[in-house]
Amino acid sequence: MSAAFVPSAKADAAADTAPLVVAHDLARTFDVSAPWLNRVLERKPRTLLHAVDGVSFEIERGKTLALVGESGCGKSTVARLLVGLYEPTRGGMRFDGQDAHAAYRTAAGRQLRRRIQMIFQDPYASLNPRWVVEDIIAEPLREHGILREKAAVRERVGELLRSVGLSPLDMTKYPHQFSGGQRQRISIARALATAPEFLVCDEPTSALDVSVQAQVLNIMKDLQRERGLTYLFISHNLAVVRHVSDQVGVMYLGRLVELADKAQLFAQPRHPYTRMLLDAIPQMHATGRARTPVQGEVPNPLNPPTGCAFHPRCPHANARCSAERPALLSIGGVRVACHAVEEGRI
Repeated sequence: MSAAFVPSAKADAAADTAPLVVAHDLARTFDVSAPWLNRVLERKPRTLLHAVDGVSFEIERGKTLALVGESGCGKSTVARLLVGLYEPTRGGMRFDGQDAHAAYRTAAGRQLRRRIQMIFQDPYASLNPRWVVEDIIAEPLREHGILREKAAVRERVGELLRSVGLSPLDMTKYPHQFSGGQRQRISIARALATAPEFLVCDEPTSALDVSVQAQVLNIMKDLQRERGLTYLFISHNLAVVRHVSDQVGVMYLGRLVELADKAQLFAQPRHPYTRMLLDAIPQMHATGRARTPVQGEVPNPLNPPTGCAFHPRCPHANARCSAERPALLSIGGVRVACHAVEEGRI
C-alpha cells in the first residue's frame, strides 16, 4: 500500500515544482498592408508587422516575471496573447500543463479563463462609466456562474472591495467618483473576483502618480502573498520592476534579449541594451555624475535591421552582429541573445 502511495506523492511534488506558465516560441504577426486596390495600383507587396517574434519563458507558481522594454517592443502583445485576446501566429502557451490556446477555442476555455485574469493599463478606460462599482465587480461572478443570488453577490463584492483597501459602501458609486488609484483598485478587485491563479498586469500603475503607484503595488504584493498569485508584470519603469519582480525579461523589437533573476540582472546586466536601460536610471548616491542617456532610436518595426535588431545602437557590434540574428542562449545562469556576450567581448 505504501509502495503504491509513494509514486503519487512524487507526482504531486513534481506538479508543485513545475512552472505554472510556459510560453514557447510565442509569435504574433499583424497584416498592416494598405487596402488591396491601393497595393495593386501602386504595385506594393503586403506589409507585415512582427510584433512578437519567438518569445519563450517560464513562470513558477507564486512568482512574478516582469517584462521591460521601450514602448512598441511587444510587451502588451505578449500580455494579450497569454490571456487569449490574440491568437498566436506561431508557438503557444501551456498553463498548468494544458495547451491554453487550444483550450480557449473549446468549452474548457471558460474554466481556464476563470484561472487567468488581466489588469489593464488605463483605469479610466477599462471600467464602464455607466455601471456602478457593484455591477463592474459582479460581472465576472455572474458571467462564470460563480454566484447568482443578489445577497451573496453583494457580500462577495464587499469582500473584494475590502481586500483592495476600499469600503463596501463604495459599491453604489460610479467610476468617475474615484481617483485614478482607486479606479485601479476596483480593476484589481474585478480581476480577483474569479479567484484566479495567474494575473497578467499590463503596466497597471503607469497612469498613476508616484505616491499612488506605491500604494497599488503594495496591495498587489500583499495579495500575492495571501493568495499565492502568479504575476506577469509588464512595465517600462525599472524602479517598479525592481520592487515587484522575481525574474526580469528585457524585450527589444519583439524579442527577448535577456532573461535573468532580478538581483543578477540589476547587479550585473549582460546585454548592451539592458546596460543602457539601467545606466539611464537616476541614482541618489550618484548625484552629480553624468548619466548616459539611452542612445539612438528604436528602428522601424516594419523594416527591422538585419542580424541583431539592436546592432545599429550597440557600441560592441561587429560584422557578425549585422548579419546573423543571435539566439537566446544560457550563459553563466543568464539567458542572453548577444554575439558579443557569447564571444566574451564584453
